[in-house]
Amino acid sequence: MPSWSSETTASTADSDLTLDAFLGGRLRLRQPARGFRSGMDAILLAAAVPARSGESALELGCGAGAAILALGTRVPGLALCGLELQPAYAALARENASLNALPLTVVNGDVVSPPASLLARVFDHVLLNPPYYDRTTTTPAADPGRDLAHGGPAPLPYWLGLAARRLRPGGTLTLIQRTARLPEVLAALPATIGSPELIPLVPREGRPAATFLLRARKGGRAPFRLLAPLCVHAASRHERDGEDLSPWARDVLRNGAVLPWR
Repeated sequence: MPSWSSETTASTADSDLTLDAFLGGRLRLRQPARGFRSGMDAILLAAAVPARSGESALELGCGAGAAILALGTRVPGLALCGLELQPAYAALARENASLNALPLTVVNGDVVSPPASLLARVFDHVLLNPPYYDRTTTTPAADPGRDLAHGGPAPLPYWLGLAARRLRPGGTLTLIQRTARLPEVLAALPATIGSPELIPLVPREGRPAATFLLRARKGGRAPFRLLAPLCVHAASRHERDGEDLSPWARDVLRNGAVLPWR
């Protein structure tokens, strides 16, 4: 899927950071100018989580906080938590939570050996955007932080296993990932996670799905469901400069709407 960053980008006093606006300006995030930068995928992931006020949500690998804070912006009254391996990104997530007056707890650690403070908690929802690339077959990124986010060493079963263990019974797991890794994701889903539903995300009409969203439930028993694809851009090809999002995508990305899960 074509990259999509923020609606506005402004230089900050620190030349290594930018200040980016999401959700029509309702969410502002400081992000590395040259490191890993969140964009469309984080907002779509947050929009797919079926959370309600008063519940709790955990993001595994929260980076600078884009997805978990977008979820908190859309659903006030959530208890928010993020697990992040890289200390610099964890610090940015805390700063971004303060910048947006959102109650986010960020825990430093990884999915292979998570800290005890996280293992003591359970959540209504777990969301995750595991690294998209297997670095045994792809080229590393020049920036170390970006490379770790895109191709970290922890295999998918560790990500999904921790997500399953941190969910309360009936809780939901929501994930976004590259379509090329779909077989790995389905094979790695723990036995306690059921009722999986998948939506392919198509960049433009007639194009192959580049990524997908998967939602499942702890203890769910319904069969696998492959739902109709969602097309992100309105035109079948890029014909002009400027935004050409589909109506649903514009509503999600600009207005903080719920993703049309159908």
